[in-house]
Amino acid sequence: MITVRSRLLLAAILASLLPFFVAPALRAATAAAEADSPYAKAVAVTPLLKTRTDGAGQPIVYPADGPAEVSAVLVEIAPGRQTNWHRHPVPCFGYMLEGEVRVELAGGETRTFRAGEAFAEVVNVLHNGTNPGPGPARLVMFVAGTAGRPYAEKAPAPAAATPAAP
Repeated sequence: MITVRSRLLLAAILASLLPFFVAPALRAATAAAEADSPYAKAVAVTPLLKTRTDGAGQPIVYPADGPAEVSAVLVEIAPGRQTNWHRHPVPCFGYMLEGEVRVELAGGETRTFRAGEAFAEVVNVLHNGTNPGPGPARLVMFVAGTAGRPYAEKAPAPAAATPAAP
């Protein structure tokens, strides 16, 4: 008959042997991941977003109507303020630095993005962003557009939607 004391002793022995079996496997997995990385060991790479669709689920299509132009802009929205209704004719991607932004789509659907989150903007879909928080909302927006073309277009608010700010 195995006593409680015997079980505890066996568990302690197995626990002490665990590093001898787990550590080599962990080192091998880490070495394989580092071998595949194009960066030095001291560089940490954390995936934030990988998608083939925009925020509305539509496939991402890069514009082909002129020379490609990639830009990054810092967007800051004061507490209680909004972007006003607009659409993006090209793929845009955001990363929230601070605060939160609630995005209302023309159909009434809403999504909220908070600090530390990455997202794909909706393309050719009317939407309005609002900062519902007590502090500023700050995000970096990356745009994959066409040289000389705007990445955002103003639009009137759809019926039954949040009215535009003055």
